[in-house]
Amino acid sequence: MNAFARLISYCRPYWWRIALAALGSLAVGGMDGALAYLVEPVLKRIFSGKDMQIFVFLPLGIMVLYAVRGGCRFMNDYFLRTAGQLAVQDVRNAIYRKNIRLSMGFFNQHPTGSLMSRILNDVGMMQEGMGNVITGLFRDGISAASLLGLIFYRNWELAIISFTVIPLSVFPAQKIGRRIKNLARQGQGKMGDISSILQETFSGIKVIKAFGLESREIERFEETNLELYSFSRRNIKYEAISTPLMESITSIGIAVVIWVGGRSVMKGAMSAPEFFSFITAMLLVYTPVKRLVASYNTLQRAMGAAERVFEVIDQVPQIADAPDAHELGRSKGEVEFRGVSFRYEEENVLNRVSLTANRGEVLALVGPSGGGKTTLVSLISRFYDPTEGAILIDGHDIRQLTLKSLMAQVALVDQETILFNDTIANNIRYGKTDASEEEVQRAAQAAFAHDFISQLPEGYETNIGDRGVRLSGGQRQRICIARAILKDAPILILDEATSALDTESEQMVQAALNNLMANRTTFVIAHRLSTITHADRILVLEKGEIVETGNHDALIARGGTYSRLHALQFGEQPAAE
Repeated sequence: MNAFARLISYCRPYWWRIALAALGSLAVGGMDGALAYLVEPVLKRIFSGKDMQIFVFLPLGIMVLYAVRGGCRFMNDYFLRTAGQLAVQDVRNAIYRKNIRLSMGFFNQHPTGSLMSRILNDVGMMQEGMGNVITGLFRDGISAASLLGLIFYRNWELAIISFTVIPLSVFPAQKIGRRIKNLARQGQGKMGDISSILQETFSGIKVIKAFGLESREIERFEETNLELYSFSRRNIKYEAISTPLMESITSIGIAVVIWVGGRSVMKGAMSAPEFFSFITAMLLVYTPVKRLVASYNTLQRAMGAAERVFEVIDQVPQIADAPDAHELGRSKGEVEFRGVSFRYEEENVLNRVSLTANRGEVLALVGPSGGGKTTLVSLISRFYDPTEGAILIDGHDIRQLTLKSLMAQVALVDQETILFNDTIANNIRYGKTDASEEEVQRAAQAAFAHDFISQLPEGYETNIGDRGVRLSGGQRQRICIARAILKDAPILILDEATSALDTESEQMVQAALNNLMANRTTFVIAHRLSTITHADRILVLEKGEIVETGNHDALIARGGTYSRLHALQFGEQPAAE
């Protein structure tokens, strides 16, 4: 009920559509009652009054009645369904907004395919449910109410007899509805698993084909798809049984009414036209009641999906602006770590790290894999908050800064070149959305990307495809560097920016990085030690702690971890400690 109330709250902005639909519903429901009511006088005039003139007007009247009824039904369906669609569109926007603003830790815990499934499949099921349910509640509810009034008006005793069976159907309807809701929720979870498999396989299709594992992935997909079918099969079973069950229960009421009403007609207590009018209304009222039961089942499916959607909408971001957070103008680029520790679940990733990066200084982070290098630089952008200690920029604790002003201080060039299915200009402009064409070109020139961009068919307006697949690795990386140059942030993070490039591309990218690093405080993560020999300081991280610090020559002379790593890469004998 909480999920249903929340869904209804999304309909409030579209109340005027619902009001127009309600008018149409009143007209449709009233006409259903009028049609059943007119059965008695028409039959009386035909059989008792021998009025043959009515046959001239009856067909015309029926056509006019159904034309008006059809127009009202269209108004009801159109405005109710569009209100439902708009409401669910707002829900989809809300869950997307929340997803985008959640912290990195949330995305580490939830597969991409599952999140996509909630926005697409779950919201789609809500969309279908809202359209059907709102339409059913108005149109079928009003139609049932008008016919029910006529039944009691005609003969309240028979009406009570015919509807004593309805309470009998409430319990099984509720029980079936709960089963449908649970199965829908579990089925949507399994649909999320399928979405995850699709996302993984299509993204990693090159690896799958390179290792010849198509059959294995097909088997994995088919197993998950079969599990989805098991939920769908049980869902279908419960939905299929609800209508026959309702019909069986209501048939008891119909049978008793026919027996009691027929005896009343034979005894003269009730006229045949009155009895036929009552039977017509009773049969008509059972139709919207059955549709309401079907709508209830649809509602339960929609609620199962809605609960999964609202789980995400209700997520509280782990990283958010403090109540007293303040803006930070362009910083000097001075970064300080004070006793910073970070723990991921039960694993200690960083242990009381302290360091200071001065304005314009280049700090290189090296060390064995898993030493905490990427985690350390991720804390600067508040992708995560430290478990202990504090990080300061120009003396300000970054937790006391607004996220927007903090992100304005940092530019990131990652080993994974994230580009969007858009033009080259817009990908570069991602660092500064209001940049002019001249600014975009200057950034590209500084990144040594202008020449190859100019040779493309449409230049800067060339669409680079999904993830920039139409460009080489070195070209993609230089586009990312141009994006960072255009952003012009005082703090720069380079995370393995040249690790996946060949020698020629690496030289071009390294030249572009040198332009990018000028006059910026730079944190460089590198496994290729040849790329960081120029660093002002090199920090060696091992098991979450800084075990060595100094420039290249000093660390080589020391003969410690850095010296051993350097010797491994260049085939040298490490210096003795």
